Amino acid sequence: MTVETAAPVPSARVRGRTLGRLRRNPMGVAGGVLLLIVLVAGVFAPLLAPYAPAEVHFSTPFQQPGTVGFGLGTDDLGRDILSRVLYGTRASLEVGALSVLLAVVLGVPLGLLSGYWRWLDAIVSRLADLMLAFPFLILAVGLAAINGGGLANAAVALGIAQIPTMVRVVRAETLRLKETDFVLAAHTMHAGPWRILGQHVLPNALPVIIVQATVIMPAAVLGEAILSFLGLGIQPPDPSLGIMLSDAQQYLFRTPWPGIFPGIALAVICLGFNLFGDALRDALDPKTSR
Repeated sequence: MTVETAAPVPSARVRGRTLGRLRRNPMGVAGGVLLLIVLVAGVFAPLLAPYAPAEVHFSTPFQQPGTVGFGLGTDDLGRDILSRVLYGTRASLEVGALSVLLAVVLGVPLGLLSGYWRWLDAIVSRLADLMLAFPFLILAVGLAAINGGGLANAAVALGIAQIPTMVRVVRAETLRLKETDFVLAAHTMHAGPWRILGQHVLPNALPVIIVQATVIMPAAVLGEAILSFLGLGIQPPDPSLGIMLSDAQQYLFRTPWPGIFPGIALAVICLGFNLFGDALRDALDPKTSR
């Protein structure tokens, strides 16, 4: 007689139920549609943009939206706003994805180890608490000021600032999974800690990790815009939604459209991720199962 120690990782049937719940959630569908639009705009920006983002037209500054050749108008240097919004969206997604990747690559292993070994938990949790003592944006601004500007440095600063949150979420899930029957059964079969973490804990913690990634992604996108607005993120002439907002603030009351459209783009990105993330959390929550 043998003891079955395999963890109940999501099966094809469970994945099908999860997708079914997502499709039945109107807010999740709306968020998915917004994300699809944002991803298409960002990924295919070089094909969709009518002009290069830094191309200037000194003879046509502050063209109003709807002007022939400039669908969303131009800014003070005659640069096409539509092109800059598309490339700025691309840059925001790149920074957001890189920062989330960094938070996952470093935060997930630390969370797993912290939740499994109590002696290590005392060290990792104290470090996480120390970082969490600083608000996310304050920590990101401080790190960006140390590392300097640029897309890569902004992504690193935002990713490091997100690590303690990822650590705490994964740690809590690891502590919960440690007490489940399949992990206890693995212990009775003398499975090693690395096998338990890799084959039993991590696969069942993936839904929580995925949901958390969708939560920190809009925070990273907004953080990039703030860093660029302050001159600590992407540097001109590279396009950024934050740079566009910074450039537009001095003309906002006279010619508002150079600041309105990047603001709308930021709102759509954050709204899409938040709606889809909430729907994904509800779909993966076993309490909603019937």
